[in-house]
Amino acid sequence: MTIQFGYNKKQVLDGLRGHFFGQPEIRFIVIIINVFAILSAILLALKKIQVLPFLLFSLLWFFLWLSIRRFLPLSIYRRNSTFQDHFTLSLGDEGILLETKKGRQQWNWETFSAFKETAYFFHLYFTSRSFFLIPKDSFKDITEIQSARQLLKSHIKR
Repeated sequence: MTIQFGYNKKQVLDGLRGHFFGQPEIRFIVIIINVFAILSAILLALKKIQVLPFLLFSLLWFFLWLSIRRFLPLSIYRRNSTFQDHFTLSLGDEGILLETKKGRQQWNWETFSAFKETAYFFHLYFTSRSFFLIPKDSFKDITEIQSARQLLKSHIKR
C-alpha cells in the first residue's frame, strides 16, 4: 500500500501533545501538580493557607500546563523541517519505505519498538522518544486505514 502525504500543523500539534502526555514522566508531573492544586484549594478553603501562596501555585500550575500543551509542541514543530516536506510512504510485509525529494529511507519492521493510534495519526516509535507520524487522512478510505492498522498490529508488538 502506498500513500502520499504532507502534514497539517494543527493535527501535528495535537499528535505531539498526545505523545508528550503519553510519556510517564509528564503524566507523573501532571498528576502531582494536580494533587497539589487540589490540596492547596482545600487548605485555602479551610483557611490554613493565605490567598497569595494559592495564587502563586495556581499561576505555576497554569504555566506548566501551557508549556506542555502549547509551547513544547510548537517548539518541536518549528525546529523540525520534516513537517514541511511531502512524503510517499509504502507499507508492505517487508517494512516501510519513505521517500521525499531529498532521498529515501527503508525500515524493517524490527526497527520499530511500538506504535500507537490517535485521532489523526499512527505513531511509529523507534524508541520511547523517537517516532514517526503517519497521518490517517492520507489514506483513501476507512478500509485502507483498517488495512494499515492490521499491518502495523501484525508486525509491531506494542
